[in-house]
Amino acid sequence: MTKPLDPEMFDELCPSDLSPIRVGDKWAAMIIRCLEEGPRRFSELRVPLHRVTAKVLTQSLRSLERDGFVTRTVRTEPARHVEYALTPLGRSLLGPLDAACAWAAEHWDELIDAREAGSAVRRAG
Repeated sequence: MTKPLDPEMFDELCPSDLSPIRVGDKWAAMIIRCLEEGPRRFSELRVPLHRVTAKVLTQSLRSLERDGFVTRTVRTEPARHVEYALTPLGRSLLGPLDAACAWAAEHWDELIDAREAGSAVRRAG
C-alpha cells in the first residue's frame, strides 16, 4: 500500500503555470507527481490537488490517459473503485520534471518578477 499523499504537497504560493515544462495542461505535472509512488484513487488525488475542481481533474486525467501517460483501471475487489497509475511513458517524464523543478527553484525570483511585470503591462494597456 502506498503512503497517503501530503495535503500540502504543492505550495499554495507556487502557481503551477510558472512551470517551464507543460505536459498536457496546467495540472498534468502535479498529477504525474502524485502518481510517482504508485496507483492512486481519484479521492486520493483530490487531497493535494484541492485547488483543482473535480471536473478539471477528471479532464486532466482523461487527457493524460489519452496521451499515454496514465492508465485508468477499474477494480472490483474488495469494492468497486478506479485507480490511476503512470505508464512507462508517464514515468519517463519524472526525470525531466525533476530538472524543470530544479531550474524553477534556481530562477524563482526571476520568474515571479517577469510574471508581475507582464501583469503590470496588461493592466496598464
